[in-house]
Amino acid sequence: MKKHIAVLAGDGIGPEITDAAIAVMNKVGEKFGHEFEFEHLLMGVCAIEETGEPLPQYTIDRCLASDSVLLGAVGGAVGDKRIEKLPGHLRPEAGLLKIRSALGLYSNLRPARLFPALAGACPLRKDIAERGIDLVVVRELIGGIYFGERGRGVGEGGEFAYDTEKYSVEEVTRIAKIAFDLARRRRKHVTSIDKANVLESSRLWREVVHEVAKDYPDVELTDMLVDNTAMQLVKNPAQFDVVLTSNIFGDILSDEAAMITGSIGMLASSSLGATKRGLYEPIHGSAPDIAGKDLANPVATILSAAMMLRDSFDLPEEAKAVEEAVNKVLDEGWRTADIMSEGMKQVKGSEMTKLILERI
Repeated sequence: MKKHIAVLAGDGIGPEITDAAIAVMNKVGEKFGHEFEFEHLLMGVCAIEETGEPLPQYTIDRCLASDSVLLGAVGGAVGDKRIEKLPGHLRPEAGLLKIRSALGLYSNLRPARLFPALAGACPLRKDIAERGIDLVVVRELIGGIYFGERGRGVGEGGEFAYDTEKYSVEEVTRIAKIAFDLARRRRKHVTSIDKANVLESSRLWREVVHEVAKDYPDVELTDMLVDNTAMQLVKNPAQFDVVLTSNIFGDILSDEAAMITGSIGMLASSSLGATKRGLYEPIHGSAPDIAGKDLANPVATILSAAMMLRDSFDLPEEAKAVEEAVNKVLDEGWRTADIMSEGMKQVKGSEMTKLILERI
């Protein structure tokens, strides 16, 4: 198999962690007889410095011509003089919204699993952690308040600003089907998150999700208000299997779900649309404070590459080989700084990559 992969290394630790994932994919190619070609493209602060915009049209065109996209991280430090005064549409984060929309990636899957070897890093009480954490947040990605009408004006109270949350039946239907299909392959339970006691958009969301559920009689559906969900993730995360959310609710809750597992540096994500071409990235940020110091944990990006192998390239055996290599390294007690605990063996980011490569 031969595949062409667009690489958006981005900013901060992005180049380090994408290099790790590329090394792993090349090792997989050697072992299983595949050829992966990588094309490096600009996005983020590095793109702004070179082209004046966070996502050049050339990058979009080449991503559309690729089989899938590997993303590192974008964004600068708080107070970064290069970007702090830029208007919203020219900030690095605007590139993320634009690439998702350009590629038609309407679903974002963020698994949150407590690795047995890292149970001690879980910030929750031991009795809660022992019940396990194994959930997937299915987040609608190109609708809702992030893509709705926005603006500023002047009224009786002075200057005001507004953002608009809007969802169509079609948008909710397609993301709900993703969630229910995934639940069928897991533990057959979907928890749909909304704020239907207050928001009209959430009332439509709930109606449509219940309509979709009629086609999945084997999957249990639970409605849960977003504020209660934030509490339940801390109180009893074991109750969740597939968590279906709007764009903004998923953005917030998926970070919470990641944090209760013990390390945001361990968690991968995929964004998919109507085709096999997806965008794969770690859920953490660009961490400019540790960039270039070989401290970044590459595991989330490596596991994102494994998701690409499975979900976009239909290579489950190859994906499993990567995931098992990661598990072996953790079971042997190797740790990067962010997941280090007493009695374990701390290594640099590049050393962690080498250990994983040796076990594939």
